[in-house]
Amino acid sequence: MAAPQPSRARRGMSAGGGAGPAARSREGSPGAGGFAPSALGTREHWDAVYERELHTFQEYGDTGEIWFGEESMNRLLRWMQKHKIPLDASVLDIGTGNGALLVELAKLGFSNITGIDYSPSAIQLSGSIIEKEGLSNITLKVEDFLNPRTELSGFHVCIDKGTFDAISLNPDGAAEKRKQYVGALSRVLGVKGFFLITSCNWTTEELLNEFREGFELFEVLPTPKFSFGGRSGNSVAALVFQKT
Repeated sequence: MAAPQPSRARRGMSAGGGAGPAARSREGSPGAGGFAPSALGTREHWDAVYERELHTFQEYGDTGEIWFGEESMNRLLRWMQKHKIPLDASVLDIGTGNGALLVELAKLGFSNITGIDYSPSAIQLSGSIIEKEGLSNITLKVEDFLNPRTELSGFHVCIDKGTFDAISLNPDGAAEKRKQYVGALSRVLGVKGFFLITSCNWTTEELLNEFREGFELFEVLPTPKFSFGGRSGNSVAALVFQKT
């Protein structure tokens, strides 16, 4: 299983790319032991990251990278078009970071899209980029997804590209935070709503286990494969769940 390079582990929990060995605990299963704790799972780390990226954008106009690469984002956009998700469907980008996905959704004509991130600097950065793009039909909120406000609910589609990965690295009770995440997702996503998740730390089988309560697998999206030492696997896992 691959994990992001330290400098790019969440990038949005949004942009980035890069791979390296995941710091997986070997004392138990992923559901029990999870990954070894890392600063990449802390809010302080990402606040510092986005403060730097906001400064970079203000100084040089650099919007940053796309988490898991542009193809990973396009994979999600193609799925939404293939399944004819209505352009007025409410879409939530969980951990929006620099807002790259929001920008592309808006360009495709989606008109009811929201991006949240627990880092105020991330929301300021994405807001600046969205303004530069001349887009106005996007809602941005500073929000801790593990403790969402009651008005954050009823979404038709929720998208995660790295946020669940970062939560899994939190040094302070990651296993409990993963359960909080699943509970929050259940509250935020509407009945029969779709949840699209891309992960570089978790396999398809592990994600099925993590989201087994209240969700059913709708589709496994094809992702790049790799071979090493006679073994093969996928560099990322991309799944679509539907709320039951």
